[in-house]
Amino acid sequence: MSELIAAEGLSRHFELGGGQRLHAVDDVNLAVAAREIVGLVGESGSGKSTFGKTLLGLYPKTSGKVRYRGETLPDRYRPADFRRLAKNMQMIFQDPYSSLNPRMTVGEIIGEGLRLHSDLSSRQINSRVADWLDQVGLSGDHGSRYPHEFSGGQRQRIGIARALILEPEFVVCDEPVSALDVSVQAQVINLLGGLKESLGLTMLFIAHDLSMVRHVSDRMAVMYLGSLVEIGSADAVYFEPKHPYTELLVASNPEPDPAVERNRESAAIRGEIPSPVNIPAGCRFASRCPKVMPVCREVTPELIPVQDATRQVACHLYS
Repeated sequence: MSELIAAEGLSRHFELGGGQRLHAVDDVNLAVAAREIVGLVGESGSGKSTFGKTLLGLYPKTSGKVRYRGETLPDRYRPADFRRLAKNMQMIFQDPYSSLNPRMTVGEIIGEGLRLHSDLSSRQINSRVADWLDQVGLSGDHGSRYPHEFSGGQRQRIGIARALILEPEFVVCDEPVSALDVSVQAQVINLLGGLKESLGLTMLFIAHDLSMVRHVSDRMAVMYLGSLVEIGSADAVYFEPKHPYTELLVASNPEPDPAVERNRESAAIRGEIPSPVNIPAGCRFASRCPKVMPVCREVTPELIPVQDATRQVACHLYS
């Protein structure tokens, strides 16, 4: 498959004042092929959402670059860059309650992109909005209502329609179901899967739930403290994790069978994630790793191929 979008040495830091800097994303290399879904997993605070937003230009890059269809994108977007690229790249946000403007009707929210980025008439836009409401499982006449009249799952469907109505090639799904009830999550995931197939979408799917990510993704990337520690096919990473952090993430993932969940040993990750302001020397996971070696506290491991070029791990156990 041909590469659609790629991050090369991508970093995003935030200046805090007093000479302090928060390292949210550090030197990340990740390519996504056309029509591929790459799942990005890790604990809260690992930098997943910041990476997705930096990839789309919502945050300016501190260093590194992003290529889209071979074009190197600007370090800091101007309004003209957003207008040009919005048709191709969109984001589905995590919180369906705060990401929709409460003062706009659903029809205005979903149709806003078409009004900004197309020459369609108002009648054509309204027709397209009604079609998309139907596609995401809502009714075409819901366009005259306001966000507060809908449930969380329905609001997320509205957010999906807003992002996809421009028919973008690449979509970042930033934990799109984490704020929803479990009973609704599967519906939204199945909806995204169906739209991916019908539209030929390419996605970066950010989530906490590894079993969900394995279900929807072709490949999985694991992030810890702003850095990637493992990349591979979704099944390989889930069933045969190589990095100790990935092993613990998989082991701590809830089991669907209550009997198995009650009987298995606790696999909680020990200790606290280090501060992204004071990044430790060596491996960033060393202070919490059950397999730590002296070299881990001194030398930062590189992301290297293991088994074949599609499987990469940043761990001294494989160097």
